[in-house]
Amino acid sequence: MNAGLYNMSDDLLVKYLLGEASASERKEVETWISADTDHYRYYENFKFIWDESQQLAARSTVNENDAWKRFQQRIAEAESDADADDEHGSPVMTVVKPERIRWYETRVAASIIMLLGVAGLLFYILVPFKSNHSGNAVVVATTTASKAETLSDGSIVTLNKNSAISFEKGFTDDKRVVSLKGEAFFQIQPDKSKPFIVTVNDVTITVLGTSFNVKSINGKTEVIVESGMVKVDRANQSVQLKQKEKLEIEKKDSVLEKVPVTDQLYKFYRTREFVCDATPLWKLVDAINSAYGVNIVLEKPSLKNATISGEYYDLPLDDLLDLIVNTYNEENIVIERKDSLIILK
Repeated sequence: MNAGLYNMSDDLLVKYLLGEASASERKEVETWISADTDHYRYYENFKFIWDESQQLAARSTVNENDAWKRFQQRIAEAESDADADDEHGSPVMTVVKPERIRWYETRVAASIIMLLGVAGLLFYILVPFKSNHSGNAVVVATTTASKAETLSDGSIVTLNKNSAISFEKGFTDDKRVVSLKGEAFFQIQPDKSKPFIVTVNDVTITVLGTSFNVKSINGKTEVIVESGMVKVDRANQSVQLKQKEKLEIEKKDSVLEKVPVTDQLYKFYRTREFVCDATPLWKLVDAINSAYGVNIVLEKPSLKNATISGEYYDLPLDDLLDLIVNTYNEENIVIERKDSLIILK
């Protein structure tokens, strides 16, 4: 419950989202939301978790009572660990726990379990997410979908799924420092007196006003600049990137080397569109695997050196596979599925 912080019951917020609140309760919630920007932010994050839970609940076959018992046990263990982290200034995700559920119908109870499950997942993501900030840190995270967040300085950060950022509320210092886990696209408001800094893995990215994408996966960091210029620092090395340049850094790399950006596939989580211009097919397949959470393998040798051109907007996976097959009709491609593995042979 968030009563200690905002004088608003999470139970009442759930009733409001379900459309089960009375007229007076709806007015109370709406007045509270409009009274303060922090209230609005809390409500938006709460609603985001709720929306995620609804999608998961629609696919869930779990036993609600068993799930509830398991969740209570996990929360008790996690909160004990979080208390220790909080003493050292680590950002902590507030987990939503309704105090009573007697007014929920069975279908709603299932959704509540999934809501708590998503909140718990975010909790486990964010507790070990160490921040460079002292004081009042703000954490924004995603699970199964991307999300755009407008920061207090007007900069916009679009997070890919399973990603998180952490930053000091209000950017009160002489620098705007954001820590990243996962992948995000940054559109930065210029402010020469207060540079914008992104930290990810052991890499530091400094900008004044630009747009760029940062991706971290398995210890590898990728920076792509769409406009303006950024400075990337690692250990005792520094390199500047300008528009349509990128840098890929792995732990073993001893030298920072920038290269031209040759495709726009990295934009998919923001635009929902694959744009290919003589793009190697294996690159498109890698992008599809990442975007759709699948494992497509090009087994046919001739496909590994093939290229593809076209713009494909928000297509279902099966349509994309058919498109590849039809594009290379002369190859007589056969699609073979083995559980989560999709083989093009």
